[in-house]
Amino acid sequence: MPTTINRPTAEEYPDVYQKYVTLLPEGDVLYLLEKQAVDLRYMFKNISDERAEETYAEGKWTMKEVLQHLIDSERIFGYRALCISRLEEASLPGWDENKYVYNSLANIRPLEAILDEYELTRRSNMAMFRSLTSDMLNNYGLTNGRPISVRGVIHVMAAHELHHMLILQDRYLKRK
Repeated sequence: MPTTINRPTAEEYPDVYQKYVTLLPEGDVLYLLEKQAVDLRYMFKNISDERAEETYAEGKWTMKEVLQHLIDSERIFGYRALCISRLEEASLPGWDENKYVYNSLANIRPLEAILDEYELTRRSNMAMFRSLTSDMLNNYGLTNGRPISVRGVIHVMAAHELHHMLILQDRYLKRK
């Protein structure tokens, strides 16, 4: 099994993800994914449930909803990586992130429970990613009708999370 997962080329993921992938620092994506889990927990160490239910502007998600979105995304990207690594031929569906967040009812859950669920989901995906062979990482599949490699999925997952962590820092946590 590879100890690192090389950065994908731009052809290994849909153009829509380019803005996220460019945010990623160079280096080992598995290390980055582990660090993100630690950083996210640290980011919320002094945040109360009430504070986590606030938004930075009308119509925006609360911090709890952003966290739930990260969990939902983690599961979806993990499922995509699994399916493509196993040579699934069907195009995997897209999803309506706003509908998922709305129907998650994240704001009625304790923040600690959401953070615990996030960590468990990340740990599960990390175990799967570490089990993939080089050939599996190079497999291509379709998501929303667009080609993507397993390596591309994993990097997009890390980049998507980094995007939302920057938003949490800049728009939510710098307030008050």
